[in-house]
Amino acid sequence: MTAHSSNRTGKLLFALLSRLHLYIGLFIGPFILIAALSGIAYLLSPPLEEWFYHDTLYGVTQGEPHSLAEQITMAQQYLGAPTLPSAVRPAPALGDTTRLMFSEPGLGASEHRALFIDPITLKVIGDTTVYGTSGILPLRTAIDHFHRQLLIGNVGRLYSELTASWLWVAALGGITLWSRQRRALKALSGAQATRRRHATLGLVLSLGLLFFSATGLTWSQWAGSNIAELRHAWGWGTPSASTALTDTDSQVADEHAEHHGHMAMVATSITLEDFDRALSAARKAGLCAARIQLTPPRSSQEAWRVAEIDRQWPTQVDQVALHPQSMAVTDQTDFATFPLAAKLTRWGIDLHMGVLFGIANQIVLALIAAGLAMLMVWGYVMAWRRLRTASGQRFPTVTEPWLMLPLTAQFSVLFVAIALGVAMPVLGVSLACFIVIDALRWSIKKRYSARSLDAHQ
Repeated sequence: MTAHSSNRTGKLLFALLSRLHLYIGLFIGPFILIAALSGIAYLLSPPLEEWFYHDTLYGVTQGEPHSLAEQITMAQQYLGAPTLPSAVRPAPALGDTTRLMFSEPGLGASEHRALFIDPITLKVIGDTTVYGTSGILPLRTAIDHFHRQLLIGNVGRLYSELTASWLWVAALGGITLWSRQRRALKALSGAQATRRRHATLGLVLSLGLLFFSATGLTWSQWAGSNIAELRHAWGWGTPSASTALTDTDSQVADEHAEHHGHMAMVATSITLEDFDRALSAARKAGLCAARIQLTPPRSSQEAWRVAEIDRQWPTQVDQVALHPQSMAVTDQTDFATFPLAAKLTRWGIDLHMGVLFGIANQIVLALIAAGLAMLMVWGYVMAWRRLRTASGQRFPTVTEPWLMLPLTAQFSVLFVAIALGVAMPVLGVSLACFIVIDALRWSIKKRYSARSLDAHQ
């Protein structure tokens, strides 16, 4: 390939990227704007939750806390049934409440009914639904669901996956466009200065946007499942303490299983005092985080799981599995021994949620999201000005530069597009829609130009 042809190919690829960048802004931009604004709302919600649910989250500070067994007894009296909680989160500090979480029909995935017990007065001071490992309450749950799926379930998750799939393309494309045009951008003034501000702010925010995209994809439905399979294949999965008991352990724990049903046996063999025993055994095993969750076995083949759930730095997410009778440790995971990829995944998710570094984390992410929203606004201002002051000729198609590329470059672009579409199916489907729309525009434009030429002749 000669220097001239190489330079021509580079210019055509640049034109293709520039026009794709415009398509992303026009069609994906509204979803990016929604994600940015709802993300800001979520990041600002922790203090709002603290204020709104203060009487639920906090009890008295004077007195001696009662045992978990006594607290569960009061919860059972409140419920009017001897129901055992499916998980317990002891009060992390004096003045905090204990969360007793119950599984009930009608609740969504990762949801529990939570009773908040003052461990000193033994009063039930809260009864509400909590969501996820973070245990967020209804207000933040609603904001979280809107941010992730627009409050319309799994179908709505396509919006957030669409946003995460294209955000990194827009960010890297913007960096490339800036690098090729930075000298020309400096000379822009007046109304055209918006273009310079858009490019400069995009460059400043680029690392944050790439971070949002990468971590958002790990939560997504389609690309996220591909990422999970890749992590599993490469041994990058997050370790978890196994609660499966050996045959010997199961026989010890279920020596009367032939006389009654599985779940009935488990319900009657677990005593309220076992929650205190499990907490004590976990502390002796080295779990020292203030925030901890106890999960009792659901069958005779399972052990207790006790897990640290403190996601703030330094991360405390160690786990132990405990034999249901002896409370001996049957398995254990230590975050310090996690593979680097598993640690990065944990830190990335917690950083994205704004919990890793607390309020500083939330402020920085909110500023990045606000900057992203401003990028979208400036982008639409520029597009509107072009649409108002020029004809459709100023909105060229992606098809034109692609058709002018050498055959090898055309196939290379196709290969990259197909590979990305397979890895990120939502990106692939939306890209196919872009191509259809663009090809139709190119076809109409070509016919219009031919008719105009005939008319002039």
